Amino acid sequence: MKILQRILAGLCLLVFLFVAVSYVLPGKAEVSRSITIDAPAAVIFPFVNSMQATEKWSPWLSRDPETKLSYSGPEEGVGNKLNWSSDHAQVGTGSQEIVESVENQLVKTDLDFGQMGTASASFTLTPDGDATNVTWGFESDLGLNPMSRWMGVMMDKWVGGDYERGLNNLKALIENNT
Repeated sequence: MKILQRILAGLCLLVFLFVAVSYVLPGKAEVSRSITIDAPAAVIFPFVNSMQATEKWSPWLSRDPETKLSYSGPEEGVGNKLNWSSDHAQVGTGSQEIVESVENQLVKTDLDFGQMGTASASFTLTPDGDATNVTWGFESDLGLNPMSRWMGVMMDKWVGGDYERGLNNLKALIENNT
């Protein structure tokens, strides 16, 4: 009986430590990747200011070509919205809407992953001589949920590679067609 009590006490201690440490972890998950594209911002901007245009370089659509996509709102800019649905675990279901657009400089979007939560993403275009530095950022408030905070620690590892692949796709698309 004492062994069972020690095992139970040990498990309770582990759960307590798991929860306690989670509140020391960051309350926000952030991911950011950048690439320099040999083209002016005016050439790149249409590819990040339209959800329809992102189909041409998205790192996720190649994972599930059967992903169902639907669009609403204007063709580009603020209010342009994408809804997607996939049975593939790494694609899932959700929506993304452009909420801010500054021509040739910035695009901000709101993401809704349903039960998985919400986030924001952005594209910042910065001139670099004849080229443009494109930064793709992601930010999500993790709240007080201990599991979310532990997952937030892994977000850069989980999403960073996709952002790099997407930016490389965008670079190839633009540089091979200009």
